[in-house]
Amino acid sequence: MKLRQMLAGFVALSAGALIVAAPGTSLAAGFQNSPNNFQSASLPPTQTVPQFSSQTPATNMVRPDYIIGPDDVISVDVFQIPDLSRTVQVDSEGNILLPLLGSVPAGGRSVSQLSKQVAAAYGDKYVRDPKVTVSVKESESQKVTVNGAVIQPGIYPISSGTTLMQAIALAKGPDTKLASDRVAIFRTVGQNRTQATFDISDIQSGKVPDPQLQAHDIVVVDTSGTRKFLQDISPIAPFAVLGAVF
Repeated sequence: MKLRQMLAGFVALSAGALIVAAPGTSLAAGFQNSPNNFQSASLPPTQTVPQFSSQTPATNMVRPDYIIGPDDVISVDVFQIPDLSRTVQVDSEGNILLPLLGSVPAGGRSVSQLSKQVAAAYGDKYVRDPKVTVSVKESESQKVTVNGAVIQPGIYPISSGTTLMQAIALAKGPDTKLASDRVAIFRTVGQNRTQATFDISDIQSGKVPDPQLQAHDIVVVDTSGTRKFLQDISPIAPFAVLGAVF
């Protein structure tokens, strides 16, 4: 599938304004790690467009520093006490229901933090020195989509601080037969859909920092040269390109 068709599939999800660097500046340096550094532009209503080809969910790669959020399904296992062990879904307020404890705040906590929190709560009143293990069964709140010229396109759970290069690694890396060094990140900030572009070789060489991703970001690894990439992206960013991107 041509990159134009692939990128078009993201318009309804999170395609937005093309960020360009002023002469003599680095786009990646301007991107940093804050959503406020994205530039954006309102887009006209879009029609239904083709989506990317198959996406392989991957929900078993959650690290201990994964931040739990609403709709995540987590397992709370109290060692040798099955009556206290549960698989529960985090509600919209970030809470879970556990035996004896009732409503327990889970959202915004890492897997390891919640394990300690639940162990302390049971240990205060009910169980002597409980051993509590928390694991994420289904990650719904902290995911990114990685697509384009990668070996295993899919939707992947991320942890706090996950970077662009780490997300590409989750997708088994670039497809060396197809991929160029260009990659785009699509992000929704409030009501605005935004986009930033980067050069993988510059990140790997340390010329620019490896940008951190946020939940629901979409990463697209390019299959062509810079000029073609810009030509394919430009229809979804209807304003003039003011400077070089790479």
